[in-house]
Amino acid sequence: MTTGTRRWLKRGALALLVLVALAAAALFAGEQLARHKMLRKLDIAAEPVAYREDAAAVERGRYLFASRGCVDCHGAQGNGRTFLDNGKGMRIAGPNISPGPGSVVAGYAPADWVRAIRHGVARGGRPLMVMPSEDYNRLTDEDLASLVAYIRKLAPVKGGAAVVELPLPVRAFYGFGLMHDAAAKIDHALPPAQPVADGVNAAHGAYVANMCLGCHGARLAGGKIPGGPPDWPPAAKLTPGTDSAMPRYPDAGAFARMFKTGNRPDGTPIKVMPFGSLGQMNDTDVRALFLYLKSLPPA
Repeated sequence: MTTGTRRWLKRGALALLVLVALAAAALFAGEQLARHKMLRKLDIAAEPVAYREDAAAVERGRYLFASRGCVDCHGAQGNGRTFLDNGKGMRIAGPNISPGPGSVVAGYAPADWVRAIRHGVARGGRPLMVMPSEDYNRLTDEDLASLVAYIRKLAPVKGGAAVVELPLPVRAFYGFGLMHDAAAKIDHALPPAQPVADGVNAAHGAYVANMCLGCHGARLAGGKIPGGPPDWPPAAKLTPGTDSAMPRYPDAGAFARMFKTGNRPDGTPIKVMPFGSLGQMNDTDVRALFLYLKSLPPA
C-alpha cells in the first residue's frame, strides 16, 4: 500500500468519524427539542359545548365513536388499545377514556373535552401526542356534544394512560419540526363548523372527509403518513390526476364495497386504513364522501 493510499484511507476514516459524530449530535439535539415540544403548554381558549344526555345524542355519539376512528385507538369499551407495535421501538396505545379506574378524562369539564377533541390539547395545556384532532377539529358543536355524551355513558372499565414510544430518529424528526403533533397543525382560531344536513351530496361529503386529513393530508393528496413506521405504504392520493386512487372506483357502490371489505375492486387488500371503523360508516356518509372526492380539483 502506497503512502498516498494510506493517507486517503486515514482521511476517509476521519471524515466518517466526523459524520458519525455530527449524526449523533443531531439526534441528541433532536431528542432534546422533542422533549421540550412534548412538554410545552398551550393556552387554548376553548368555548365549552354543553353536555347532552338525551337518547338521540347518545346514539349519534355511538355511531361517531364506532365510525370515526375512536374505537381503533381507544377500544370498543373506551379503556385503551395498543394499535401499533412494530417490534422495532415504536409502540403506541390509546388511553382509557371510559369512566373506569385509570381514566385520563376523569374530572373533565365541557371545555376540557373541546380542547382535547378539537384542539389536541390535554386539560393542563400539554399537546396530546398522536391524538388526530386535525380530523375532529371541524366537528360541529352538535356532533362533538353527541360524541362526549356517548363516551360519558360508557361502562366503567379499568385502563391506563396513553403509551407513546417512538424510536430515536422519529423523536428527532419531531423535534426538528419534520413531523408535527395535531396541536401544531390546527388553526385554533377557526370557529366551529356549521351544521350540514345529512344527505348524499358533496357538501355533506366534505364534512365527512375531515376524518381523512390526518393520513391523506390537508389537501387529500396522499403521501407518507406522518409519524408512521417506515414500512407503512404512503396514503393514497384522493384528488384527481396522475396516480390518484379514485379512478379504481367507477361508482359509489364500488367505493362503498371497499369500505366494507378493505379490498380494492381487484381483490387486493388495502393496508393501514382503519377498516374496523370505516366499515361501520353508514351508506349516506360513504356515498356523500365519494361525491365530494369526485368533485375535487387536481392537487
